[in-house]
Amino acid sequence: MTTSISESGAEPGAANPPPECPAHAAFAQGAALTALSGAEAQHDPRAVYEKLRAEHGGIAPVELEGGVPAWLVLGYRENMEVARTPRRFTRDARLWREWTEGRIAADDPLLQLIGWRPDVVSYDGEEHQRLRAAVNECLARFDRHGTRRHVQRYAHQLIDGFVEDGRADLVTQFAVYLPMLVLSRLVGLSEEHGPKLVEAIVGMVSGGEEAYAHNQYIISTLRSLTEERRRAPAHDLASWFVQHPSGLNDEEVLNHLRLVIVLGYEATTNLVSNTLRMVLTDPRFRASLAGGLMTLPDAVEQMLWDDPPLLVCPARFATHDLQFAGKEIRAGDMLLLGIAAGNVDPEIRPDLDAPMHGNRSHLAFSWGPHECSGQEIARAITDTGVDVLLNRLPDLRLTVPQDQLTWTASTWSRHLDALPVTFAPQRRRAPQRRRAPQSAPAAPTASAPVEPSAAKAALAAVAEADAQAKAHSRGGFRAALVGLFRRRR
Repeated sequence: MTTSISESGAEPGAANPPPECPAHAAFAQGAALTALSGAEAQHDPRAVYEKLRAEHGGIAPVELEGGVPAWLVLGYRENMEVARTPRRFTRDARLWREWTEGRIAADDPLLQLIGWRPDVVSYDGEEHQRLRAAVNECLARFDRHGTRRHVQRYAHQLIDGFVEDGRADLVTQFAVYLPMLVLSRLVGLSEEHGPKLVEAIVGMVSGGEEAYAHNQYIISTLRSLTEERRRAPAHDLASWFVQHPSGLNDEEVLNHLRLVIVLGYEATTNLVSNTLRMVLTDPRFRASLAGGLMTLPDAVEQMLWDDPPLLVCPARFATHDLQFAGKEIRAGDMLLLGIAAGNVDPEIRPDLDAPMHGNRSHLAFSWGPHECSGQEIARAITDTGVDVLLNRLPDLRLTVPQDQLTWTASTWSRHLDALPVTFAPQRRRAPQRRRAPQSAPAAPTASAPVEPSAAKAALAAVAEADAQAKAHSRGGFRAALVGLFRRRR
C-alpha cells in the first residue's frame, strides 16, 4: 500500500526491528529501557515516572510500543528547556533517526501521532511562524461568549437525555459527548460525524494495528470538508483556514483541522472527566467550590497540574549530538515531554497538597513556540460544561467507592472508564426556540486572555514561568459512544 507523507508521516517499505536490534542496544549507551506500554505503566504510570526519576534524574531512556527507543523528559525545568529550544530539540520528525535509518514501517501506529505532516506542529523557524499565525488568527475569530453559549446548549441537551432517570454515567453520557459536539460545530462538521470520529480518535491514540486505518478515516473526512469549503465557504474554522491570507493549501488546511479535532477532543474529554471526578471524590474540592473559595476556572487549573489530560506529549528530536541533563543525546534521538511527571517534580512542587489555584505555569498545554493554541477552547468547554451540570444537578453522588474507579491507559494518556452517579430525578427542560443554525460562533476580535496568578514564593521556578506566561444528543450519537467506551473497558 502506498501513501503520501502528508497523510501518514511516512513512506512504505520499512519494517519494525526486533527489540534485540543492535541499533536499539546502542541507544543511551546500552542502558536498559523501561517500557511505557507494559502492564506496570498501564496500571500506574505515575509510579513508573517516579521510579525513573529516582534512577535517572531529569530524563530517562524508555521504550515505546514495538520496541522503539526514546527519552522521557521527567523534570519540570528539563521539560521547559526542551519545549523552548527548537534549535536543539525540533518538532520535525524527518530528523528522527529510527525513521531515517529505515526501522519504522509506514503503517506503524506511532507515525499516526509522531510522523511529519505539513502542519504547525511539524515545523520550526519561519514556516512555523507562518502556520502559527494562521492558526492563532483563525482561532481568535471565535468569540469566547459565543463559544460558551454553544457549550451551555449542548450540555443542557446532554443532561436532558438522562435527567429524568436519577442516575447516569458522567463519562459515557456527558464527558465523551460534549467536546466532540462543540468541536465538530467549530470546525464545520455536522454532528452526525461525531460517533465515527470519536471511535477513530480513540483507536488512533490507543495504538495497535488499526491506528493507521483510523487516521486515514480522519484524514478522508477532513479532506472532504476542505474541498467543500473551497467551493462554498461558511462561518467556521475550515472556511477561515481556506480563506486565510497565508495561503494554506488543502493539505495544510486538513492537517490543521486534524490537530484541532484530534488533540482538542482527546485533551478536553479527559479534562472534563478528571474535573468531575475530583468534584465528586474530594470533599475539600467540592466544599471550596460551594463556599466560593475556588472558582471552576481555578478548579480546572488545579486539575491541569494534578491530572493533566495528556501524560506524555510527543515528540521532539535532537538536532545534533549533545549532553543534556547528564545524558548523552545523539542527533535524531526522540524525546517525549513528560507532562504529568514534570508537573509533580519535587524541585518545584515540594508539597503536592499546596493549592495551585489560578496558576497557569503547568506543562499541560506545553510551552515555548509550540504551546497549544486551542487551550482556551478546552478551558471554556470544561468549566462551562461542568458548571451547567453542577447547577442542574447539585445533589450528584458517586455510586461506587472511589477506589473502584478504573482507567484505560496508553503511553500518552489515561481515560476514566466510568463515573456512575445518582441524583434526584428532574423534568427535562422545556424545549427552547432555536435560532437559525450557524457553523460556528464568531466575532471580529478575540477576547482578552485571562491573566495567570503569581505562583507561590516558595516555588521559584514556577513563579518565573508564571511571570513569563503573563507576558506571553442525539440518540444515535449516545448509543454509539456508550458502546464504544464500554468496549474500551
